[in-house]
Amino acid sequence: MGRKYFGTDGIRGRVGEFPITPDFMLKLGWAAGMAFRKQGKCRILIGKDTRISGYMFESALEAGLLAAGADVMLLGPMPTPAIAYLTRTFHAEAGIVISASHNPHHDNGIKFFSGQGTKLPDEVELMIEELLDTPMTVVDSGQLGKVSRVHDAAGRYIEFCKSSVPSSTDFAGLKLVIDCAHGAAYKVAPSVFRELGAQVTVLSAQPNGLNINDGCGSTHMDALQAEVVAQQADLGIAFDGDADRVLMVDHTGALVDGDELLFIIARDLQERGKLHGGLVGTLMSNLGLELACADLGIPFVRAKVGDRYVIAELLARSWQLGGENSGHLVCFHHTTTGDAVIAALQVLLALKRRGQSLAESRQGMRKCPQVLVNVRFGGGEDPLEHPAVQDASARVTERMAGRGRVLLRKSGTEPLVRVMVEGDDENQVRGYADELAKVVAEVCA
Repeated sequence: MGRKYFGTDGIRGRVGEFPITPDFMLKLGWAAGMAFRKQGKCRILIGKDTRISGYMFESALEAGLLAAGADVMLLGPMPTPAIAYLTRTFHAEAGIVISASHNPHHDNGIKFFSGQGTKLPDEVELMIEELLDTPMTVVDSGQLGKVSRVHDAAGRYIEFCKSSVPSSTDFAGLKLVIDCAHGAAYKVAPSVFRELGAQVTVLSAQPNGLNINDGCGSTHMDALQAEVVAQQADLGIAFDGDADRVLMVDHTGALVDGDELLFIIARDLQERGKLHGGLVGTLMSNLGLELACADLGIPFVRAKVGDRYVIAELLARSWQLGGENSGHLVCFHHTTTGDAVIAALQVLLALKRRGQSLAESRQGMRKCPQVLVNVRFGGGEDPLEHPAVQDASARVTERMAGRGRVLLRKSGTEPLVRVMVEGDDENQVRGYADELAKVVAEVCA
């Protein structure tokens, strides 16, 4: 059954345009409260990132939840994975995140976590959608929900992150630069690394509601790269606006993406006999990651793009580690969802155990040249089903003669077609990607 409102990562769009409006959020809060009610009452946590519209949507969701008889606990600005963790520890029925992740401030969205800190089951999302299409009601006055604020939420999450490394861990002498994207990790991330002994320089940790992800964070790495070199730091760590993505920069200023970070963690776990299965990547994972895993005897499988699908594959196989090259890294041996701070800590531990720099450790994986071109489309006919696009894709695939691959897919969060070509020769790959993107753009025009 198709979904009317939920996409691959909750409900997301531009603020003020349906469904990202206060009246819809009121109804969504009520529908969620009705769906999660057990024995007449339920407890639901709400957290958010730092974008200005979060205040408005927090109030609207709160009112809807209360009308359904749900008690609400407000967490304030917190990383998305922190809300997953706190939902579990408070034994709440659900957690709600108000965030549009790596998008600009003019976008926002809603994600849900189950009481186990995982993505909602399909049947629950469908139940919420069905309730959204029914008239809103209000429980009797004596059954209305109540609101409380969790004042120690940040401290609880900081301690949880620190518990993912051995208690003897000491990063003294490690010089880090951290870019918080003016987002949800602006307080907690620097505290975690400082409390573990690292020397930390912090960038982009002055949120004003409008500057989230603006020229900073994991989608804009230039400032972090320059600062790592200027500070002569050991490495840099970049989060996105809701801190479920992490990318790094080595001491030379070179970008280290999610595929390379996954390789470093996977190799460390395997060397210590703690990998327990293999590694889940996605259709966008670099071919070099697959080959590096094969060299180490680590099973590797690809899921569809999106941390939802990575997590589903991990659960189906009872594996522990997976992620995307964009920096969504899932460490199931520590938590239930993608967590940028915890993933960064696992990388730092792996470097410490090997006595290597990030630049040295990444050498175990040779990335194949990969070019990604985004083409905007306005809806209507699916460009991926167009014969001209399919013919062009088949032509390029044939020319690569088994030495590369082509992937065309629609973004799950933006009106974009992503054209990806990967192979041995970078100039050839770029030419093929541009050729395909041109055909897609002509079809979308």
